[in-house]
Amino acid sequence: MLATRLSRPLSRLPGKTLSACDRENGARRPLLLGSTSFIPIGRRTYASAAEPDKGHDGVKELDSLNSDRLRTVQLNVCSSEEVEKVVEIVRSSLKDPEKGMWGLVNNAGISTFGEVEFTSLETYKQVAEVNLWGTVRMTKSFLPLIRRAKGRVVNISSMLGRMANPARSPYCITKFGVEAFSDCLRYEMYPLGVKVSVVEPGNFIAATSLYSPESIQAIAKKMWEELPEVVRKDYGKKYFDEKIAKMETYCSSGSTDTSPVIDAVTHALTATTPYTRYHPMDYYWWLRMQIMTHLPGAISDMIYIR
Repeated sequence: MLATRLSRPLSRLPGKTLSACDRENGARRPLLLGSTSFIPIGRRTYASAAEPDKGHDGVKELDSLNSDRLRTVQLNVCSSEEVEKVVEIVRSSLKDPEKGMWGLVNNAGISTFGEVEFTSLETYKQVAEVNLWGTVRMTKSFLPLIRRAKGRVVNISSMLGRMANPARSPYCITKFGVEAFSDCLRYEMYPLGVKVSVVEPGNFIAATSLYSPESIQAIAKKMWEELPEVVRKDYGKKYFDEKIAKMETYCSSGSTDTSPVIDAVTHALTATTPYTRYHPMDYYWWLRMQIMTHLPGAISDMIYIR
């Protein structure tokens, strides 16, 4: 978790550094950015959930900037106690808490893969606890400060929050939830002067190194071994291996340049009139999303279900 004050625009910082600045009537206000990286590993689940990376490299990179306008704080967004401690840290760092905090970016997230019958209920809950309830928890905790500043909430969703995809149901469910939560919040905050935006990145797996061929195979091996016998028998190893091969292909694709996402977050935080939704993705995914969200389901099914 990154708490930043009087920091530079995202687009001017190197690599995966996250910070931002805002201005209203010439005054700068504090900004809090959630940025947590996760690496998928095996667990006692059919489709293994993801364990959080401690983020030490990211913290070191940020601290190396030696900026008196930036402070890094590590936290678990699943812990209400830790979140409330960070709220107090931010509040105590404000010159005037009554003027509030300008922005919150909810970016913490985990991902996994596996068809519905390959995925345990425990995995669904684990992914939701970070991606959905973590976003809700952080937002509710910081809203009093953000309301006072009439500031910004930016929630990082996904193109999979607008269109479903096979073998990604735990992730899709949570991102659809983030979309709905953001819409409801936007309606409620509008009369209070708070602007809420959603950023829906496309396929940036290659840039995030979320999966490697080795990690996919490790997850797949554990997944197969822990499947109920009836599921293994009905689907068969050949079918299972074909799905894993598709996942490997998908995870080696995508953009390696995250600047469109960073630019979207920067605009959402600093523009006078930020967009409701941002779509940093290549044209293939943008077109697919339009087809799946605007045309009858029978048409998109005919095109994309194989």
